[in-house]
Amino acid sequence: MSTPFPQGLPRLEPAGLDGWMVRLFDAIDEANMPWLTALVRECETAFGDRLVDLVPSYTTVLVTFDPLRLSPDEARRWLIELLQRLQPDEEAADAPVKELPVWYDASVGPELARLAELAGMSCEEVVACHSERSYRVFALGFAPGFAFMGSVDARLEAPRLDTPRRRVPAGSVAVAGRQTAAYPAVTPGGWNLIGRTPAVLFDRDREGFSLLQVGDRVRFVPIERSEFERLGGDTRPMEEGR
Repeated sequence: MSTPFPQGLPRLEPAGLDGWMVRLFDAIDEANMPWLTALVRECETAFGDRLVDLVPSYTTVLVTFDPLRLSPDEARRWLIELLQRLQPDEEAADAPVKELPVWYDASVGPELARLAELAGMSCEEVVACHSERSYRVFALGFAPGFAFMGSVDARLEAPRLDTPRRRVPAGSVAVAGRQTAAYPAVTPGGWNLIGRTPAVLFDRDREGFSLLQVGDRVRFVPIERSEFERLGGDTRPMEEGR
C-alpha cells in the first residue's frame, strides 16, 4: 500500500462485536487530518446503511456497524480494501477557515495573565499569538460540541489548572497543553481561560449539531466588548471561587 503511514500502520483493532478501531497514525499531527477525513468519506460510501457511527479522532477512526447485517470479519475485509486504495482528502487540507469572534479580557479570561507570565509576554502579545494562526479540529468530545483544536504556539503551552473549576461559562475560550478549545456549554473544566466567544457552538436544531467538525480549520478573531455584546455574548465576569 503506497501511503505515508509508519511501519506497522494502518492497524485494525477490534472494538466489540460491532466495531473496528482503525489506527492510521501513532503521533498527533495536523497532516493526519486529510487521511482521517478521507477514511470517513470512504466508509460512509462503502458501508451505506450498514454503518451505525463513525468517530474520527487524532490518529484513529472508530467504525461502528450493524452486527445483524454485517459480520466483524466482513467489516474488517471491507476496511482493508478501503485502506489499500485510500488517498488523502485534498479538499479537507484546503478547507475554508471558520472564524470565531473572541473577546479576550481578564474578566472572562482569568488565566490570560497567567499565560502571559509563563510565556514572558504581555497579555496583548498572548492575544496576538493565539489569534494569528488557524487551528485544526482534531476531535470532538468531553461535552457535545467541544472541539479539541491544535496546535497552539509553543510559547502558549500551559498545564491545566491544579483544581478544575466547578462551572466554566459557555463560550469560554481556553488553552491546555498545546491545544485550544471553546466550551459549548456550562460545564466543569480545568483549562486556562483567556476569553469568551458569543458563537453558539452546539445547537440541537442545527444540522450536525456542532458548529465545528473534525477536520475543520478555525481561527479566533479578537473583537471589542461592544461587538461581543452586539453578537449576544455574555459579559458577566467569572464567579469568585471554583
